[in-house]
Amino acid sequence: MLLEYADIEIDIRPTPKEITAGCALSIEFPGENLAQVEEIIQLEHVEIRGIYIKEDDKYVTME
Repeated sequence: MLLEYADIEIDIRPTPKEITAGCALSIEFPGENLAQVEEIIQLEHVEIRGIYIKEDDKYVTME
């Protein structure tokens, strides 16, 4: 909801099995909103597993 309130377009989808097994959900958002998303996560103390990007047909974590 925090991202929607910030007018960031999101899609909620199952987490890719390459990232984690089970029935987890992920939020997909446009890459140009990355800095704003990171700021919201930090300011609102949102606990996340990580931020991932797909490169060369595999998911890598953003550092």
